Amino acid sequence: MTRRPLILLAAPILAAMSLAAGAAQAAEKPKDKAPAGQYVDLQPVALPIVADGRLVNYVFVYVRVNLKASADITKVRDKEPMFRDALVRDGHKTPFVLANDWQKVDEAKLLAVMTREANAIAPGAVASVTLTSQTPQKHVMPPRPAAPDKPEG
Repeated sequence: MTRRPLILLAAPILAAMSLAAGAAQAAEKPKDKAPAGQYVDLQPVALPIVADGRLVNYVFVYVRVNLKASADITKVRDKEPMFRDALVRDGHKTPFVLANDWQKVDEAKLLAVMTREANAIAPGAVASVTLTSQTPQKHVMPPRPAAPDKPEG
C-alpha cells in the first residue's frame, strides 16, 4: 500500500479528533467569566522580624492594592514604587511582628497601615489592600514563653 491512500484514510480520523478536542476546550471555558478587578501587585518586600532588639528573620510579603472601578489604572500603577516605599518605611519603623511566631507578619497591622498609606498615595482610588502571600527567609523556632516569676523567699 502506498502512502497516499494511508493519508486519505487518516484525514477523516484526524478531523474528528480535532473537532472533539475543540469541543472539550469549549466545555472547559466558563461561560459567565467575571471581569477581573483592577489592582496593583507590589513587588515582593522583605520585612524585618525584630525581637528584643535583635533581627531574627525576614518575611517576604506580596501585597495587592485593589482599586475602585473608577480608578485610572495606569496612573495608579505608576505609583507602585511609592506603595512599596511606604511599606518598607513602616515595616522598619515599627516591625509587624507577631509575639508568638517569627515566620509571619502581623497581617491585621500590616493591612491597616498599608490601607492608610495607599489612600494617602492614591486618594479615592483604593478599594482595599490584601496580603496575598508571605514567606519567611528562614524557618526559626517560635519564641519561648516567658518564665514565671520566682516568689521571693
